[in-house]
Amino acid sequence: MNSQFGLVNVWMQGDIVTRGVAILLLLMSLTSWMVIILKVLDLRRYAAQAKGTEIFWHSADFSEGLRKLGADPGNPFHTLALEGREATSHHRQAQPQLANSLDVSDWVTRALRNSIDNSTSTMQAGLAVLASVGSTAPFVGLFGTVWGIYHALLSIGVAGQATIDKVAGPIGEALIMTALGLAVAIPAVLGYNALVRGNKGVINKLNRFAHDLHAYFVTGARMNTSYGANSAVNMKKA
Repeated sequence: MNSQFGLVNVWMQGDIVTRGVAILLLLMSLTSWMVIILKVLDLRRYAAQAKGTEIFWHSADFSEGLRKLGADPGNPFHTLALEGREATSHHRQAQPQLANSLDVSDWVTRALRNSIDNSTSTMQAGLAVLASVGSTAPFVGLFGTVWGIYHALLSIGVAGQATIDKVAGPIGEALIMTALGLAVAIPAVLGYNALVRGNKGVINKLNRFAHDLHAYFVTGARMNTSYGANSAVNMKKA
């Protein structure tokens, strides 16, 4: 008796539209979970890389600090330090007329801000997929439900009677599509919210590191922090 109901029966008894909706929901679920897993791994890597910023400030010179940050091209903190150094070097080597018209503080600020914006775009890549899945999956499932109920009513009309044994099965199977839509949407929405919060934490750490880098490139020393004025060594210029 139980073999007449459930997901297997929905697939076996469904037409091309019902099966298409089921396949679409499956693909949406797999895509959202893949994005969630990859982004969680990225956040864990960023968290480990952020710990290297304090070690960076206890280096003998800037080059040693870069080595301690790591050579991973996907490390936003390493990229931020490189962008700041390149901006400072460019300003120093600029033509006299150009250098006199530019403020080194604004020039470094622009370079650091561009680096943070690029890192933010990288961290947010894929979140639009989760947002789309979370907002559309319930409606995709609802479409499957409406389609299933429509065919169930047609079957009842052909049979000429609507007893409970003829209604319960088809209607229940149609409602399974709504449940599948919710099962796909809920993890996508929760994953999206969690990843957004995680990205904000990484961006805050990038901003703090950028402020210290800005002070270093402009004045030659890191800003005093809550750790104390002597908590970091003033590194030599690279």
